[in-house]
Amino acid sequence: MVIEVDTGDTPVRALFSTREGGVSTGGHASLNIGATTGDHPDAVRANREVLARAAGFDPLRAVVLTQVHGADVLAAGAGGGAGTFAGSLEGVAECDAAVTRAPGVALLAMGADCPVIAVWSDDGAVVAAAHAGWRGIVAGVVAAGVEATGVAAATLHAAVGPHVGPCCYPVDHGLRTVMAGAYGADVVSGDAVDLGLACRRALEQAGVAPERIHVEDACTACDRERFFSYRRDGAATGRQAAVVWIEEGA
Repeated sequence: MVIEVDTGDTPVRALFSTREGGVSTGGHASLNIGATTGDHPDAVRANREVLARAAGFDPLRAVVLTQVHGADVLAAGAGGGAGTFAGSLEGVAECDAAVTRAPGVALLAMGADCPVIAVWSDDGAVVAAAHAGWRGIVAGVVAAGVEATGVAAATLHAAVGPHVGPCCYPVDHGLRTVMAGAYGADVVSGDAVDLGLACRRALEQAGVAPERIHVEDACTACDRERFFSYRRDGAATGRQAAVVWIEEGA
């Protein structure tokens, strides 16, 4: 159900969800937490509650975004998502990253091939989550998320979640040229782009030290049992997420 991230001695918890352990059926089976992909809203609510209970965060305060492949960042306060995560499923902000200093407010960034990123500071005082598909990477969402933490990038850690690998991500010449120019020629492999490496380079360019960046190497398109994949299955598939929060009372 989840892949835990090592956050050291900080009061931060971070993880990546998988598709296992939920109630959805068909192409959304089973732990789909995306509300805009055709799954029944009651199933989405149930899956989000399952994930929250298993991971240990408060679903009433959890923050989820309507992701638009941009670089805007939401600053979440103590109220977090105000019940929208497992309640109305509506009225959430249209942006691709969120940041908070409020303990107990879990931030979620969803993907089904796109990398999702969790960020936290050395002292555990601030966390951020970002959805970083190629459009968002090019638009600058990674740097925007780092900047929005308001602390020196040298004090940050980051984990990039499972995403479509270059084995399954052929793209056109124009995008290969753009990505190589921005993040180095080695982000291009044949006719494909390595999104995980591009995220690593974007984090490094934003000032996060290389040794503080972890990139999960699991390919969402290859691993049908654990992950949803838009490339593999088309639009009628689910979403997994990066989740990060500061534990209360730590």
